Amino acid sequence: MTLPASLAPLRHGAGDPTLRVAADGLWRATRTPDGPGTIHVPSDGSPARAWGPGRGWLLDRAGGLRGDLDDVTTFDPSPHPLVARLAHQFPRLRLPRTDRVLDALVPAVLEQKVPGAEARRAWRGLALRLGEPAPGPAPLRLPPSPTQLLETPSYVFHRLGVERKRAETIHRCALVAHRLEEAVSLGTAELDRRLRSIGGVGVWTSAEVRRVALGDPDAVSIGDYHLPNLVAWTLAGEPRGDDDRMLELLEPFAGHRARVVRLLEVAGVGAPRRGPRMRLRQIAHH
Repeated sequence: MTLPASLAPLRHGAGDPTLRVAADGLWRATRTPDGPGTIHVPSDGSPARAWGPGRGWLLDRAGGLRGDLDDVTTFDPSPHPLVARLAHQFPRLRLPRTDRVLDALVPAVLEQKVPGAEARRAWRGLALRLGEPAPGPAPLRLPPSPTQLLETPSYVFHRLGVERKRAETIHRCALVAHRLEEAVSLGTAELDRRLRSIGGVGVWTSAEVRRVALGDPDAVSIGDYHLPNLVAWTLAGEPRGDDDRMLELLEPFAGHRARVVRLLEVAGVGAPRRGPRMRLRQIAHH
């Protein structure tokens, strides 16, 4: 499994202006406690490079971004033959860790209960509108800062296709961004508690954030539109499933349930499609 495939979950669509996963590795722009920075993690295993005031902070965490901190020694794929086969087929698959909460939280809020294409379009528009050019040679934009998000009125979000409810959730997240970033050093349970104390942030959003910010191998996105069907189909041959069935099937892999889900996603085997897809909405036109 190549590095780009491991890092692909960090990118919010092919047009994500803050991050690029390419053949030469990962290019990622972010705001660190030391200031803006861009990091390049080569896919050939050579040392990472970084630019900007946040250069040192990013280089200190390059190993986590590559997935070097992802501990697979306690993962036992044997309870299901398909999972065992995929673990053997993709032995280098790792879960990255960014150590930045807001970078994952804002896109996750944008993805709440809307089609992925709509959420990716909104994230791209938000980053291009608010984020300034990132340091370094790559043509990336910095993700919006908490101050920029707080100063952005609801009508701007509306023009980007984000209704008031999600816009207000993003404002609440930006208001306590410092407490969320502090929780990175306190572990997944505390980050989950702080995230879910914010109005509009539930179990699904928390799991999406923890899996990226902390590399949490057990963060299951309960309430996902597609995931229960994927798990039910691949692990039980059932074309449809709900959250309870998904958790039942993933229970033998407790501690590594997010890892199993990622293996199933990489395998590219989806449940049969029956029923309507989620429709793209044109909120900005209303």
